[in-house]
Amino acid sequence: MKNTKSLLALLLIITTFIVNTLGAQTKYIDKKGNLTFEASEELFEPVKATNASVTVILNTETNDIASLALIKSFRFKNSLMEEHFNENYIESETYPKATFKGKLLDFNFSDLTENITEVIVDGKIELRGKEKQIRTTLNTKKSNDSIIIQGSFTVTPADFDIEIPSIVKNKIAKEIVVTLDFKLTKK
Repeated sequence: MKNTKSLLALLLIITTFIVNTLGAQTKYIDKKGNLTFEASEELFEPVKATNASVTVILNTETNDIASLALIKSFRFKNSLMEEHFNENYIESETYPKATFKGKLLDFNFSDLTENITEVIVDGKIELRGKEKQIRTTLNTKKSNDSIIIQGSFTVTPADFDIEIPSIVKNKIAKEIVVTLDFKLTKK
């Protein structure tokens, strides 16, 4: 219970910090964004998890974007796999969150329509105390009063000093595909 309260307090502090960092300009936010990662290898049990409570903030004047995902919010089909993910690989007690801070390049909010527009995002993801530069193309569009952002990128366990034991090394992909799906509304 104490850990849950501590994590919620940490989430509130970080969210407040991100909001204040982005300033008082026009902001769009999603507190229920989806991140899914897949590290499956053919012929073996799927290694896939989804986090449906990712916080994302976009400043449409500066094009700054930031996100926060609590590690323990990733859900697997197999509870034992989830336990191993948290305890042995990510060490979520020590590293409870993953963050991303970056910028949408050549993005103009006023040009956004209901048609998909590709935009490049450039920034850094931090996980397990390690940073990795991420640059990928995202699909963006306007839907009513919301901004939809979808896309994917790849990382490797080595990017974050995650050691995969030899007994399961062939069951986990060398490249992990991370897919994102956000629906941001004006704050």
